[in-house]
Amino acid sequence: MNRPYGGNNYSKLEKEDPEEVFRRRAQFLIYKVMQRADDSEKTASFLQIRMCKLKVKIGKTLKKLRKGVVLSMSAARLRVYRVIRIQWKRLFGGRPIAAAAGGGGGGVLPVAAASIFPSL
Repeated sequence: MNRPYGGNNYSKLEKEDPEEVFRRRAQFLIYKVMQRADDSEKTASFLQIRMCKLKVKIGKTLKKLRKGVVLSMSAARLRVYRVIRIQWKRLFGGRPIAAAAGGGGGGVLPVAAASIFPSL
């Protein structure tokens, strides 16, 4: 048996261009990443989808509660201001503070104040 090329039947390959090797390797890595991304999309289980929907539902409910609390607090604040204003008018009869405090009134208390403070 006569064997050319020193004992093996393989032909000699040319050396590849390093840029070509780099480009082919980059394409392979991109392909693998894309394949992995496709696989992860397919494996979204029913439970994961339900959990996601539940989180959205809980978030919406919390947002509604937060808005309701803020609204009720502002409404309560307005009610308190109204009560304070009514009490103020009842105490001082809607007069300015100087007149109510005796700045020319001769020390006479309004009727509402006399009923609240009988010892004065």
